[in-house]
Order: sequence, then C-alpha cells, then structure tokens
Amino acid sequence: MTGPIGEDAFRRVAEAALELAGVDGVEVLFVHEWGGLTRFANSEIHQSTASEDTGLRVRVALGDRVGVVATNAFSPEGAAAAAASARELASVSGPDPLWPGLAPAADYPRLDRYDEATAGLGPQERAAAVAELVARCPEGFRAAGAFETRAVEVGIANTEGQLCWGPWTQASLTTVVSGPDGGDGFAEHIGARVADVNPAALGERAADKARRAANPRPIEPGVYPVVLEPAATATLVGFLAWIGFAGRDYIEGRSCFSGKAGQQVAAPSVSIRDDVTDPAMIGVGFDFEGTPKRRLDLIREGVFLDAVYDRRTARQADRAEGSTGHGLPSPNPEGPFPLHLCMDPGEASFEEMIAATDRGLLVTRFHYANVVNPIESTITGMTRDGTFWIEGGEVREPVRNLRFTQSTIEALSSVTAIGREARLASEFFFSASLVPALAIEAFRFSGASDH
Repeated sequence: MTGPIGEDAFRRVAEAALELAGVDGVEVLFVHEWGGLTRFANSEIHQSTASEDTGLRVRVALGDRVGVVATNAFSPEGAAAAAASARELASVSGPDPLWPGLAPAADYPRLDRYDEATAGLGPQERAAAVAELVARCPEGFRAAGAFETRAVEVGIANTEGQLCWGPWTQASLTTVVSGPDGGDGFAEHIGARVADVNPAALGERAADKARRAANPRPIEPGVYPVVLEPAATATLVGFLAWIGFAGRDYIEGRSCFSGKAGQQVAAPSVSIRDDVTDPAMIGVGFDFEGTPKRRLDLIREGVFLDAVYDRRTARQADRAEGSTGHGLPSPNPEGPFPLHLCMDPGEASFEEMIAATDRGLLVTRFHYANVVNPIESTITGMTRDGTFWIEGGEVREPVRNLRFTQSTIEALSSVTAIGREARLASEFFFSASLVPALAIEAFRFSGASDH
C-alpha cells in the first residue's frame, strides 16, 4: 500500500502550473486518495478491494473568465498541460460577475489526523477484524457490513502565494447482524485510527440488539416521544448541512434558515457548530480553495447564527468577513456546505433518557432518508435495525419499523435531553457528524414500513 506523496513533491508539480504566462491567476488542487474495502454478508467476506487515485484540478482566471481542467497526470508536464488547457477554456468562457478571485496567503491549522497503521492496513488485517466480529454472532445469526480504511492527502497552491497541504486517515467498520426471528441490530465505528476499532465489541453490540429485536410487534403510526441513538441523530444533523446551513441556498431564500438569523430555531440546549479542529473529527485545516478552517458556531443555545460560505457566496452575500472556509472543488454549482458538523453533548446518560420516557420509542438509526420540503426542513425516511417500545422508563419490546415525516427544526425544538457522550456517525452521502443521543418530546411517524 502506498503512502503520502508529500508536500515537497506537490509543490514541485504545482509550480509548473503556477508559472503559466498571460493569465491573472492560477490555482492547483491536489487530491491523492488510497485505501481498501472489505465487504461481508451472511457472515462471509464476498469482496475485498484496493484503490488509489491521484488527481490535479487546475483553475485559471483571465480577468473574470475562468476555466477548470482536471487530470490524473501528476507530473510537472501534466500540471503545465492542464494549466494551458484551462487558460484556453477561460478565454472562450463567459464572464463571471461574481468571480471572487483566489484565496490570499494565510496560515491554517495543521492537524495531526494521519495514522500510518490505518493508511497501510492490508486485506489480511481487515479480514481478521471481520472474523473477530462475526465470531460474536450466536448460532443462527448472520452479519453483514463493511470495513474500510482510507487515507487522503490534499494540497492547494495558487499564484496569490497560498500553499496548503495535509493528510488524514479514516477507519470505519459497520455491521448489521440479523437473527432468525426477524430481528436486526446495527453497530458502527468511525475514527481516524484503526487501533480504536474494536470488532468484537461491535459484533457483540449488534448481535445483542438483533437478539432483543426478534419478533417485533406492529405499532400504529403517530406522534411519539423518542430517544434517538447517535446514528439517528446524525440523520437530522446531516440533512441540515444541505437544507439549512448551505450558503447558496441561504442567500437565495431556499434554506430552512433563510431570514432567521438571530431567531430561536431549536431548544436552548441545542448548539451545533462546524469544527474540523475538534480532536474527535477527521480532516484537514483548510478548504478546497485554500481558505483556513476554524470553529464556526451555526446554532448556539438554540439560536441560528449564520450559514457557511465559500469565496463566491461570501461575495454574493457582500459578507465583509469573506469565506468561512467551506469551499468545495471547482467547478461547484451547488455552493458550500459544512463537512464537519458537531452537536454539543449534554448532561444526560443514555439510561437517564430512557428512564425519563413514559411511553415512546427507541430508534437505533434511520435509512432511506430524503427531503420532502427544504423550506420547512421536512425530511422522510424509515427506522431500521432496532426499534423498541419504551414504557414506564424501560425498554419493553421490539416494534416493527415505521416511516417518519418530520420537520427537523420542530424535532430539535422539542429536545428534552441530550446525551453526555458524542461520537462520529455517518449519514449516507454526508461526511460523519460528531453527535450525541437525543430525547425528543414529539416525533411524527407517518406510516408503517415493510422493511
């Protein structure tokens, strides 16, 4: 397995593009990614893959005309050829009245998020971890899931003098254990270091939940108090990255927070920030335009503060502070959104949240979630892999899965308790969020699910 190409090598290649004559600005984005993936089903590995990709994306400006060219030719010659092609594209492109120029030179936080053991983990080690997980399944139970290790290095250089480079790693092991009587259980771990992954503990957790979820009884849809495990909380928070905090949607009035700056949008106990500098988070200290990242409070004590911006949307909003460090690779028609969301933990233990619930539901996670109405922050989806009835402050019995149709803002406004422990949890196409468990007073389940 390969390792980082390194800052010096990136600098040498980028300089060949930055030397392009007859232009007003050049930017070089470098992304090198490698890793492996082991998939398993029916308690057997059925796929093991390894991948590596190295790419450059060169952006050239002629006044307010911009061209972008991508290449996998990581060499001075490849970078120079891509820059020349981008200059040709810029010369025939229409003017961009919102072109903000390139990021100026600035210091950025250098984060220690790279782990050699994770970057170099091979298929034998992943297979051994899967075997350890599967061994925790009782007779008649079957495990499915994936164990992925990946490493990424990112670099940005431009003719304004900005040069950023940084690597990071991620190890994620996810499993669903299924029992013979219709019970499923879910467990996952996401982090920067493979040493922190405990396959046996994940297997035991998922198998225990599958055992307890056997023979679920039907339940009528309706509005119930809920206790959401972190994986379910991640769905609510993750979708806000798209329909709430995205700068372009916010400016254009298409966000659920448009026009609500300074207003109470959630319970006073709810605070959400974007913060790659949190020790539990994964990533580098700059965005894909070379703007430094920092902690950015988005909702503080239930009050919405602001959205996130890249250089273009900051100019569109006439924002004096400029970009918040959320630029994505160009060209980017969607605009910026946060990739490192964190919800502040509270003071309740998980057991205390269950004990405080008289009649309600415990939800392990959601799936097939999608947007119904972005302005109302309404999303829909289904419960999955462990849904239980709570009565008298105790988890009583498993219930069949339900479809939910719920305003995220309304859900966060009725939060009654927040777990004291936060962990990284994934939500489909969003990166992992650092979130705790939540107790919510009213959550709308609109129908039954046959999944």
